[in-house]
Amino acid sequence: MKKLNLQNAIISLIVGWLVIFVFFPNLMIIGTSFLTRSETDLIEMTFTLSNYGKLLDPLYAKVVWHSFYMAATATLLCLAIGYPFAFVIARMPEKLRPFMLFLVIVPFWTNSLIRTYGLKLFLGTRGLLNEGLLAIGLIDKPLRIMYTEYAVMVGLVYILLPFMILPLYTSIEKLDNSYLEAAKDLGASKFQTFVKVILPLTMPGIIAGCLLVLLPALGMFYVSDLLGGAKNLLIGNVIKSQILNVRDWPFGSATSVSLTVAMGLLLFAYYRVGKLLNKKVELE
Repeated sequence: MKKLNLQNAIISLIVGWLVIFVFFPNLMIIGTSFLTRSETDLIEMTFTLSNYGKLLDPLYAKVVWHSFYMAATATLLCLAIGYPFAFVIARMPEKLRPFMLFLVIVPFWTNSLIRTYGLKLFLGTRGLLNEGLLAIGLIDKPLRIMYTEYAVMVGLVYILLPFMILPLYTSIEKLDNSYLEAAKDLGASKFQTFVKVILPLTMPGIIAGCLLVLLPALGMFYVSDLLGGAKNLLIGNVIKSQILNVRDWPFGSATSVSLTVAMGLLLFAYYRVGKLLNKKVELE
C-alpha cells in the first residue's frame, strides 16, 4: 500500500511539474502568437493571423530557408563523420567500448556555450588553428574563418556530433553478425554488404541521429551569434531578437510555434518511417 502511494505521489509530482512548467508556458506562447503587439503593454488582446503571415515575408522566409539549409548540412556532416566513428567503436573489443563512449560523452560535462567560446578562440585570426598552420608553413597569412557560414557549420557539428554517434552506435552494436556472414557466403562484396545489409538494418539509428541533430541545430542562436555574426542567422536568432530586442512577443511566439510544429512533423515522419521499416523487417 505504501509502495502504491509513493508511486502515485511520484507520478502526480511529475505530471504537475510538466503541466506547470511545460504545458502552461507552451499554451501561453500559442495564445500569444494570435494576439497583436502593443507599444505600451507588449501585447494587445486583439486576435490576428498576421504574425504567421509575416513568416512568408521574403526577409523572414530567407532566414527560415537558410536555417533549414544550415541544419541539414550540419546533419549530413555529422552523419558522414559519426557513422564510421560509431562503426569503429562498435567493432572494438568490449573492454574498450565503454572508454570510447566515455570520451564521446565527456563534452556534455561542459556547457555548450562555454565550448562555443572556446571554439571562437580556436578559429580566430590569431587562434590556435591559424597559428598552427602558419607555424608548419601550410599558409602564408591567417585564414578568415570567424563570422562566416563555415564557422557556424563547424560550431554546429562540434556541439551536435555526439547526438549522432550515440544512436548510431546503439544500432550498429545490435547488428547480428550472422547476416554479415550470410552476405559474405553469398558472394557479396564489402560495399554490397554495407548497402544491402548494414545500412538498412542501422536505418533506425540513422534517422534518430539525424533528428537529434537537425532539430536542435535549427534553434542554436548562440552558435550563430558568436561564430557567424549578423549574416548567418538561424530561426532561433529571429525568435531571440523578436522577444528580447524588438519586443514583438506575438511574432516571436508565432515563429516559435511554427518551429515546434515543424519539429513535430519531423518526429511524426520518424515514427511512420520506423513503423514501415519494422514492418519490412517482419515481412522479410
